[in-house]
Amino acid sequence: MSAALTAKDFATSQEVRWCPGCGDYAILKAVTKTLADVGARPETTVFISGIGCASRFPYYVETYGFHTIHGRAPAIGTGLKLANPELDVWVVTGDGDSLSIGGNHLLHALRRNVGLKILLFNNEIYGLTKGQYSPTSRVGTRSPSTPTGSVDAPVSPGQFALGAGARFFARGIDTDKVGLSEVLEEAHAFEGAALAEIFQNCIVYNEDVFADFTDRKTAADTQLRVRHGEPMLFGAGKEKGIRFNAETVALEVIDASANPEQVLVHDQTNRVVASMLVDLKAPMALGVIYKNPADSYEKSWYAATSNGLKRSSSVADVLRSTNTWTVT
Repeated sequence: MSAALTAKDFATSQEVRWCPGCGDYAILKAVTKTLADVGARPETTVFISGIGCASRFPYYVETYGFHTIHGRAPAIGTGLKLANPELDVWVVTGDGDSLSIGGNHLLHALRRNVGLKILLFNNEIYGLTKGQYSPTSRVGTRSPSTPTGSVDAPVSPGQFALGAGARFFARGIDTDKVGLSEVLEEAHAFEGAALAEIFQNCIVYNEDVFADFTDRKTAADTQLRVRHGEPMLFGAGKEKGIRFNAETVALEVIDASANPEQVLVHDQTNRVVASMLVDLKAPMALGVIYKNPADSYEKSWYAATSNGLKRSSSVADVLRSTNTWTVT
């Protein structure tokens, strides 16, 4: 058996070149720790990225990696997963890379349920290209490109995922070691497309945009950590809960100590409640919000071929055999 690896074994010798204090550092630490914890192997792990601050990720993880072009990482990942389904393929992307020019590719990766672990770093701004507003920027966001404030209606990554037919959607915070690690482990274990939105602080162009729920002093009252089969409780003493209001057809906060029987129990297979949790702003829902497994795209694709998961020969053998090939 191979010796167990540690987080350090997944760290490269490359100089990490993000702005000092960037949330990406914390995410990198969480990912390398998760890779070690789940027993990942560098030779069967691949990180693919597009363009943006987050997309430098493949340089900093001691695995195979591919820094592709803007928005195309899900397409490259799909091809790789079909070529070798046994590989552990992670896609690292930002809110601009994935939901603007890459929105079409992300949509199809999700609806097909391709076995990719997609980490969407959301800082609600274009950090690499000097702070333009992004698809997730809120109305009124002031930036170098919109000094008077953006008037665009923002995209909700969660609603986008659910609308595309995603089978897995989760949320984490860059500096939350425990919560983010749990999300990453769940995403890794999922066989289909697992999209994890990670709230990431851009200290240069959009600092503290998520402070209303990431501040540790108020986190107990502003964060709802959902776990399958457990009641939706929050607050320092778990005295607050989430109830479904049939009249307004929406979720609402109640006094859980006074009405414990009304507190919703999280069912991660319920798409309708997942959609409501995505829209809930106070508290902010974190953790695995929706998970409903089905056969992955690559499994279904190979099952539909005559050879199944077996290959008649290696790619190298085919390339060396002749100057012409017949594609069937």
